[in-house]
Amino acid sequence: MKTIFQKIADGEIPAKIVYQDDTCVAIHDINPQAPTHVLLFPTKPIPRIAEAEDADAQILSHLMLTAPKVAKLCGLDDGFRIVINNGLIAGETVPHLHIHILGGRQLHWPPG
Repeated sequence: MKTIFQKIADGEIPAKIVYQDDTCVAIHDINPQAPTHVLLFPTKPIPRIAEAEDADAQILSHLMLTAPKVAKLCGLDDGFRIVINNGLIAGETVPHLHIHILGGRQLHWPPG
């Protein structure tokens, strides 16, 4: 069964797309936790970061290098935070690896 992110990448569900290439898609989060909250996910379904394999290294690298580009597209020139949740206890709600890109206000630490 396809995840919501696979359906978005395949054009089956509409979303506010910020960025898209052959490897990943970035969309605005429908439940933002900051003034800017974008989700960046690979088109290949990797359930979570802990289940990524050595063969996924190029995808993971691409995601990390794309995150700052997406942040810049969103006007987050003053800074941003990236978060990857792994598992339900960490707050993961969709079993498809995704990076939260958050910004647009002062972000505090610790986050949880």
